[in-house]
Amino acid sequence: MDTVSWEDLRILLALYRSGSLLKAGQVLGMSTSTVGRRIDALEAAMGAKLVHRTASGTHLEDGALALVELALELDNGLRVLHRDQHAIAGKVRISAPDGMAAMVGQALHEFLRTFPGIEVELVGENRMADVAKREADIALRLVRSTSSVLIEKHVSTLRFGLYGSKDFVERNIIGGLFLPQHADYIPFIGLDSQWKDLPHERWMTQLGAKLFPFRSSSYPAILDAVRCGLGVTAIPEHSSLTGGLMRISTSKPSPTQPMYLVYHRDLRRAKHVRSAVSAIESFIRDSN
Repeated sequence: MDTVSWEDLRILLALYRSGSLLKAGQVLGMSTSTVGRRIDALEAAMGAKLVHRTASGTHLEDGALALVELALELDNGLRVLHRDQHAIAGKVRISAPDGMAAMVGQALHEFLRTFPGIEVELVGENRMADVAKREADIALRLVRSTSSVLIEKHVSTLRFGLYGSKDFVERNIIGGLFLPQHADYIPFIGLDSQWKDLPHERWMTQLGAKLFPFRSSSYPAILDAVRCGLGVTAIPEHSSLTGGLMRISTSKPSPTQPMYLVYHRDLRRAKHVRSAVSAIESFIRDSN
């Protein structure tokens, strides 16, 4: 037996319900000849005669009834799924670090197609939105929560590397290995002082970084500065952020940074919030 498609089963089901090729075609928006060809193809795949055609209409052979039952189950299941997807509705406000907002947006593309009743507001920011006070429904964070009213999920551990533009690295770091003496003249680009205790910021200091001509709370601004050759910075490995940049080897092991998803306990039964959390979590885990 060849593979049977849902489309062919759907046509058989329409024929069973309507009793004629003409009426089935009208229901499906197909020509009578197309319906007939698809039934022929289904019979060929099954290796058996399924439909008996007469001048007054059609009737199904006994062997076709099992396929009709299967088609009914699939049709009902798809209707329930479609109903549930459209029943899940609401607005979700999501806060993410500025440099990771694009990744969260990518995680939500298929989610929004699946659940058209949900509206998402994604805020890229380098302050920590107070989820406990409902400034956001969901937040992606680089530090652990201390609030008992939040549900926190560890979703990934980022490993950082040192990067610079290809031209900058080739001109200033021969061989691509950062040595202690390089710290005397190599400029570094970093986050502003409120984030100085993050592992990758401390790591740059441990490498001997002295010159920080540019700091910013905006990660895209930091990346632009690095791509323009203003200095080097620490960036998560294997991420889209490293595009167009060159990895620099270091003698000190590169740091790691845990990443968490948090949301308010009061929202744990809100389907639209739980669905968004699941979509973001799955995307991040699959990207690792």
